[in-house]
Amino acid sequence: MARAGVDGLVLFGATGEFVHFDTADRTHALKMAIRRSRVPVLVNVSHSTLDGALALADGAIDSGAAGLLLLPPYFYRYPQDDIREFYMRFRSEVAEDVPVYLDNLPLCTNEISRPLAARLLETGRFAGMNDASGDWDFFDSLLELERQARVRLLIGNERLYLRGRTRGAAGCISGIAGALPELAVAIERALRDQSNERAHQLDGYLQEFMDRIERLPPTLGIKNTAVVRGWKFNYSAAPLSSATQVELDEFGRWVRDWLPAVLKECGRT
Repeated sequence: MARAGVDGLVLFGATGEFVHFDTADRTHALKMAIRRSRVPVLVNVSHSTLDGALALADGAIDSGAAGLLLLPPYFYRYPQDDIREFYMRFRSEVAEDVPVYLDNLPLCTNEISRPLAARLLETGRFAGMNDASGDWDFFDSLLELERQARVRLLIGNERLYLRGRTRGAAGCISGIAGALPELAVAIERALRDQSNERAHQLDGYLQEFMDRIERLPPTLGIKNTAVVRGWKFNYSAAPLSSATQVELDEFGRWVRDWLPAVLKECGRT
């Protein structure tokens, strides 16, 4: 990942399937990863309980994490006022010099509404927000908060990568970059060089890839792409039906044919 030129890493995000690991395993893995990383590392410390999130935060901070990501408490549904209390209590227990980013993934857990995002970010106690909702209207409304509250707004859904960055978003936390970092880096470099035509061309590859992986259960297409590229841990947390396995095999054949030309284009100066 670092050799591909990413600006940083995120450990145990949604693509990292953090829900399948216990606290001890997450703490051990992040300690080892941060020690070996040549780029800053953000750590997702989300947990179903406040105590669990704080324990993970302690481990991440002690290991040298550059900042923390935090989803609302997951599984059970909570009203927005309770989610606000969760965030404010967490922030009061974590040293003020540690950047804490709100993380919004309504597909999988409680959402952070626009009014709640504004209330939290305007406190000045949060570094910013990662929004993976994929809702452009919601994301666009947050961009005004970024300018007003001097926080960093990060794109968590690649569908909005190009559009969000051209409108002023600070960056992207990309699950796809876990298997295909060269493409995300190439788009980012094109944007920084103000090569808009090239950025749109590369974004076409990104959208094509998303069209394919969205036919599969979450994370499966990304992991399979990593396997095609030599990753050895080909494992699914849940058993696959025969129909899904057929779809996955077809995806693997497609990505083998698709990948060489894309990587060549990403490497073009």
